Amino acid sequence: MTKKRIFISFDYDHDEGQKHLLVGQSKLADSPFDLADWSSKEHLTGDWEEKIKAKLAYVDIVCVLCGRHMASATGVTHELSMAKELGKAYFLLGAYSEGNMTKPSTAASTDKIYRWTWPNLKALIGGGR
Repeated sequence: MTKKRIFISFDYDHDEGQKHLLVGQSKLADSPFDLADWSSKEHLTGDWEEKIKAKLAYVDIVCVLCGRHMASATGVTHELSMAKELGKAYFLLGAYSEGNMTKPSTAASTDKIYRWTWPNLKALIGGGR
């Protein structure tokens, strides 16, 4: 099985723990994906947009991990805009099983936030949206 390369976009200030859970799932024997994890709390120097676009060019799909504070996650907003500009497939994944998850402002109004279960995640990575 050829694994898909996934770029994960998430709110570093609020959802870093959830990102670590997703990293753990990528290491399972039956995982259909590898994570391209270039997360950085530090500000990227120079032309940060070009650096992110170069990273996005390397992946097959973008997973936007949606938490409760997406309105303040400007990095996620920019990453999703760049992914869309590059024509990358993406999906929105609820970071928590309960609570009010929100979309980044650059998500389409028709984009659904999918429930994070192992079967759902495998289906989403396989194109089931």
